[in-house]
Amino acid sequence: MKEFILIFRHENATAKVSPEQMQIWMKQQMDWVGSIAAQNKFISGTGLLFEDAKVVRHNGVVTNGPFGEIKETLGGYIMVKAETVEEAVEFAKGSPVLQGEGNTVEVRQITKH
Repeated sequence: MKEFILIFRHENATAKVSPEQMQIWMKQQMDWVGSIAAQNKFISGTGLLFEDAKVVRHNGVVTNGPFGEIKETLGGYIMVKAETVEEAVEFAKGSPVLQGEGNTVEVRQITKH
């Protein structure tokens, strides 16, 4: 069994949403993760806060971020077990993050040493 990380990228992370909409999205996210966990394929994961984020560049310059030059930001990730990348992609297709236009879920295999 291989391990994959599903990285959630939000195109408009600074948009304001109502507390009610946030609750709906959080429940959808928990249900989706629960469905993966029910298959014993969930490893771990978390959301990433946008406030107080910093970017450290190769020359030591620190800027407020993660909004730099990219129009999308990382919103969080989960790690899953899957036999193939195609299976991990099927998990990603169910992510509620994809309800947001322009949002993506990046699927990458995790190397083991």
